[in-house]
Amino acid sequence: MFYKDERLALFIDGSNLYATAKALGFDIDYKLLRQEFMRRGKLLRAFYYTALVESEEYSPIRPLVDWLHYNGFAMVTKPAKEYTDSQGRRKVKGNMDIELAVDAMELAPRMDHMVLFSGDGDFKPLVESLQRQGVRVSVVSTIRSQPPMIADDLRRQADNFIDLDDLKEVIGRPPREPQGQATREVPASGSGE
Repeated sequence: MFYKDERLALFIDGSNLYATAKALGFDIDYKLLRQEFMRRGKLLRAFYYTALVESEEYSPIRPLVDWLHYNGFAMVTKPAKEYTDSQGRRKVKGNMDIELAVDAMELAPRMDHMVLFSGDGDFKPLVESLQRQGVRVSVVSTIRSQPPMIADDLRRQADNFIDLDDLKEVIGRPPREPQGQATREVPASGSGE
């Protein structure tokens, strides 16, 4: 699936990867994740996309964002949008699909292999476009959760599908018990459809 001389880039949809790992019952060790893909090829860049809730005094995702930023990940963040739904419940939404797609298209001429950590079917046209430009695309998600976290059409479009569950022994750690507040990612508008 991977060639040692390939220039590869990781594109991590933070909320989608968080939900996928949670569905499989483990946490991601991002240091091990980065090391694993450095071993598989020439890692150009590891992008991590997440929306941040600006109004909260303490954002549970902030320590992760800071750690990733200082440890070799290119962080792409934006403020999450807060709204009240029709039942009067406070909701938070932060979709980073466009930012991820733009970065992937800009890097396409300089990468041989994209590794997309997301099961969101909205990325199918991006995968098709990158493939037309000669970029191989691997998608990391899971079919082993109920329901599966990857859209079937995205899985079929990818050159390679890597089930996150198969990486568990290499990049995983047992989930930590939350201290005070549960760590959560800001949900994107779609998890896998």
